[in-house]
Amino acid sequence: MAHRPKRTFRQRRADSSDSDSAEEPSVEPGAPGEQAVPGPAEEGPPPEGGSAEAAAERPLRVRGPRGRGRGLVWATSRRAAPGAAPRADGGSGAPECRTVDLSTDEEDGTYDASETKDDQSSSSNSSSSLEEEFSSIVNIPDAAFIQAARRKRELARAQEDYISLDVKHISTIADTKKDSDEDPESEPDDHERRIPFTLKPQTLRQRMAEETTTGNETSEESQEDENQDIWEQQQMRKAVKIIKGRNIDLSHSSEFQTVKKFDTSISFPPVNLEIIKKQLNSRLTLLQDTHRSHQREYEKYVEDVKSSKNAIQNLENSSNQALNFKFYKSMKIYVDNLIDCLNEKIINIQEIESSMHALLLKQAMTFMKRRQDELKHESTYLQQLSRKAETSTNGSLAIDEKTQWILEEIESRRAQRRQARALSGNCDHQEGTSSDDELSSADMADFQKSQDDILQDHKKIFEDVHDDFCNIQNILLKFQQWREKFPDSYYEAFIGLCIPKLLNPLIRVQLIDWNPLKFDSIGLKQMPWFTSIEKFIDNSMEDSKKEDSSDKKILSSVINKTIIPRLIDFVEFIWDPLSTSQTTSLIAHCRMILEEHSTCENEVSKGKQDLLKSIVSRMKKAIEDDVYIPLYPKSAVENKTSPHSKFQERQFWSALKLFRNILFWNGLLPDDTLKELGLGKLLNRYLIIVLLNAVPGPDIVKKCNQIAAYLPEKWFGNSAMRTSISQLENFIQFLLQSAHKLSRSEFRDEVKEIILILVKIRALNQAESFIEEYHLDHLKPVINQV
Repeated sequence: MAHRPKRTFRQRRADSSDSDSAEEPSVEPGAPGEQAVPGPAEEGPPPEGGSAEAAAERPLRVRGPRGRGRGLVWATSRRAAPGAAPRADGGSGAPECRTVDLSTDEEDGTYDASETKDDQSSSSNSSSSLEEEFSSIVNIPDAAFIQAARRKRELARAQEDYISLDVKHISTIADTKKDSDEDPESEPDDHERRIPFTLKPQTLRQRMAEETTTGNETSEESQEDENQDIWEQQQMRKAVKIIKGRNIDLSHSSEFQTVKKFDTSISFPPVNLEIIKKQLNSRLTLLQDTHRSHQREYEKYVEDVKSSKNAIQNLENSSNQALNFKFYKSMKIYVDNLIDCLNEKIINIQEIESSMHALLLKQAMTFMKRRQDELKHESTYLQQLSRKAETSTNGSLAIDEKTQWILEEIESRRAQRRQARALSGNCDHQEGTSSDDELSSADMADFQKSQDDILQDHKKIFEDVHDDFCNIQNILLKFQQWREKFPDSYYEAFIGLCIPKLLNPLIRVQLIDWNPLKFDSIGLKQMPWFTSIEKFIDNSMEDSKKEDSSDKKILSSVINKTIIPRLIDFVEFIWDPLSTSQTTSLIAHCRMILEEHSTCENEVSKGKQDLLKSIVSRMKKAIEDDVYIPLYPKSAVENKTSPHSKFQERQFWSALKLFRNILFWNGLLPDDTLKELGLGKLLNRYLIIVLLNAVPGPDIVKKCNQIAAYLPEKWFGNSAMRTSISQLENFIQFLLQSAHKLSRSEFRDEVKEIILILVKIRALNQAESFIEEYHLDHLKPVINQV
């Protein structure tokens, strides 16, 4: 029988993916290295002396991790023993592990079961000394485990006691390999593998490659054998050191215990009664000190217990903290929900506010544009009439259709107003003092429909909201409960400064249909939000003794942050200063806001300044854009029924109405501002020029009386004042000039009216000079009565 090549056990990785990864466990798990079970180096009968003696004489060879061989690696599907211990040299750091092939005779299939048992017994006898040396650190499988492994191999051989020499075994092995890759659990056992006994015919290229690599493999194998020997020696030295270390530890412990024994040869110093007494006294003193310290600690603990009991009693007697926490938590949840509700509704509020503002602005712009267009067309028509009169041309004046239609519309509205005044009994009305703010029935219907739609949307804003979150009175009641129950935390949280911000959206909702320019608009004091805030403030003044309570400033803060900005919008974009009804209504609201509720000057001052600036700016714009008084030849205006005279009269009285509306702001606007607007820009620039070009007579005196009647009385309240204000100097000179002319005409009775006007405006020196000059002694009592 041919000699079998020498077998070498190749190192295998624990995490290999092929079928070798889960194979036969080692017989001695946890050993420093794997033992190669002795077996015959050649295929044939064992040497003389019996198989057991030969196996015992063979050296036990432990293969290292680098061992490589050309033989086939045999493995089974059995798992490692569950109780296998780790390697003695710190096997956790070793990246590789190996298994021991317990049956070397499986490779050739020539030995029977009895021979295998003899080989195993001889192998175990030859290595008994080494096993005893490692018994303290290695767990060796018992005889039952080894017997079970042998029985399993015997049963495997009994199923098929021969190895097939069929050439097709190569494909079978390849198929088995593929199956093992796919399913490691279904891998065939050792006896199911087929061993190729004949080599597959090689090609020329394969033979050439094998010849070139043979030399390299030989050198690599020799180097690996040397490394294997070195590794085996290192593992053996480690095992010997561990055993010696344990022996050394045992010897040291025994010596230490020996030293602990009492040595009778040691002599102690002599002891007398004084020394014992002294030691006892020192010991007693030490114990007394310790007792005193413990006593002090005990007294301290007793005091702590008493104070804790008192604190518990005080807390039990005080208000229930759970209820307080519940109240604060409910207030926090309520405020959070209120803010969420307002944040969600503020967009709708702004949209409806913008819609209402746009509607009113559109109406105001319609009136303003119509007035300017009518003024332009009527002035152009009168100029054409003047040019026709100068050229003395005959025939009718050619007028375009638009101008003709506008003039007819103007005359139609005037006729309607005359008829309305006649029915009301107002016969002293002057043409030009009407606001001319009538709308056609169609325009009025469209405006009313749009306004009703907006108000309908306004009612739907809070229709899905509970009253506790949209009713100002209910909201203030929540905070009033907080103020009554916990006033300290209420004022520390500065709720008085937060309430105006919370109420701002709700107040704006109530102001959507509020128009301060309408004469019948509801006053702020009659609004629900106003009365609710006043009641809240009154209750605050009763509950709180603080003079600087923030609750007292809630109303002024609401006015400053909510009402004044809305008034500014009306003044800048919607208010018509030529409208007396709008002006008086606006003044009433502004007077109430700026005078009666200016308790906190610092807060209201900025809003007040912004409001007054907008009022002054709007009146300046009205003087520049809406005042127009044309000057015509005396021949054109002598006839009071002529179109030129009527147009000039209407424009004069319109400017005089604006003069009156400006002076209505007396007490709200500074006197210097009123004098600049009313006297400087309007009276001296427009009205006086028209009066100077007019013929002196009763009409002139009437107009002068109206001008003097509109002047504020407080400007002339100083009794020691003998001369009037400087802005009225031109007006006084005109009065004296008119008095001179009237004294020489048939209207001498009008001179007394002029003297009374001079006395009213405190031009006393000019009036006395005129009386002395014209010897009007019967008028001196008029001056003396002042």
